[in-house]
Amino acid sequence: MDKGAIDYSLYLVTDRELLSGKDLATTVEEAIKGSVTLVQIREKNISTLDFFQLAIQVKDITAAYGVPFIVNDRVDIALAVDADGVHIGQEDMPLPVARNLLGPTKIIGVSVSTLEEALRAQEEGADYLGIGALFPTLTKSDADHVSLEDLRMIKEKISIPIVGIGGINASNIHDVIETGVDGAAIVSAIIAAANPREAAVQLRQIITK
Repeated sequence: MDKGAIDYSLYLVTDRELLSGKDLATTVEEAIKGSVTLVQIREKNISTLDFFQLAIQVKDITAAYGVPFIVNDRVDIALAVDADGVHIGQEDMPLPVARNLLGPTKIIGVSVSTLEEALRAQEEGADYLGIGALFPTLTKSDADHVSLEDLRMIKEKISIPIVGIGGINASNIHDVIETGVDGAAIVSAIIAAANPREAAVQLRQIITK
């Protein structure tokens, strides 16, 4: 995969607790049909075996549509399913160690909430940054708040792609994209939607405008 050609604009992050009975793999496929450009599987309270099996299912779908597939936190799962990369936080495996395990061709994204963290991640070889939380979010109650002004300032000082994350939905995605970032990471606005495909289409239309 050409890392320089990745489209981060509509970045889906999964959360099974928001599915309301929907199937995860089907929801991901519908979201991709609605023009999601990248998928990250995130699982916190799950056995390694279950995570592995879910990751295989989701990867089969993303691969069929040519959409990059990222695993949250778990470098072992990413290696086991040959994912396109991982996304790590400030409390996860250090980026240089993850890079050493995954090799140069895999995507590594890093969650940051300050310019200092962003500069360090860029220096250590991150491929992109996830910056947030921009708005209140139920999926990460402990996340540090980042203002849109902070997001714009970090974007001006960082040369790698940046994705805004945290409580982004149809009512505020326009403000996020206006800061100049490369994309928006969406969780509940797609995963919890009754029609994930329609929700993704609506978000895409706002981004395109």
